[in-house]
Amino acid sequence: MKALVYVRLKSEVLDPQGQAIESALKNLGQKKISNVRQGKLIEMDINSHNIDEVKKTVDQVTKTLLANTVIEEYSIEIK
Repeated sequence: MKALVYVRLKSEVLDPQGQAIESALKNLGQKKISNVRQGKLIEMDINSHNIDEVKKTVDQVTKTLLANTVIEEYSIEIK
């Protein structure tokens, strides 16, 4: 199975990279784009056919290594 983990800063945390992207977009003439937030995508293959086991494993890995849950939120997609 393939797991996709999306990690992004919580909405109450300032996002300097998102602000820099938004500023660059405005400099390129994209005036209608606002509130840009950036994040990261982690993609992994898991050798299992048990979706509940995969979800549990990916959630555990994400909480312990991939996301700083104090300032980041995440979502998991299993394919």
